[in-house]
Amino acid sequence: MNQHLHIITLGVKGLSRARAFYTEVLGWKPSSASNDGVTFFQAGGVVLSLYPLEALAEDASVPAERSGFGGMAFAYNTRSEREVDEIISDLKSKGVTILKPPQKAFWGGYHAYFADPDGKPWEVSFNPFFSFDNSGNLALE
Repeated sequence: MNQHLHIITLGVKGLSRARAFYTEVLGWKPSSASNDGVTFFQAGGVVLSLYPLEALAEDASVPAERSGFGGMAFAYNTRSEREVDEIISDLKSKGVTILKPPQKAFWGGYHAYFADPDGKPWEVSFNPFFSFDNSGNLALE
């Protein structure tokens, strides 16, 4: 298996509500591949997909019931600490739940967390040890 990640699918409790959050609050543009049953966003070199939670659980042959932290967070990296502050301030003004306000991170960066409508944690982070390529993707090497 090649070292590639192509799609991350989020099982969401309400597809319309989730789609509105990602498009209207975060300002992301859905792909034309989206339809009434699924929403796709081109997110750099990875696609983020929103799909109804019950249908995703059924497709994966796992129970849909969840409780507590799912052991996963998503991250958006910025080019500065100021950009972290600006993004979190904007999200807060739109009524988004801020899980952790902007602050210095133990690993030497600066970050904050917010929650999407289903409570999935998103980190907004400035990592001084990472750089970006010309396409805006993280360049680890």
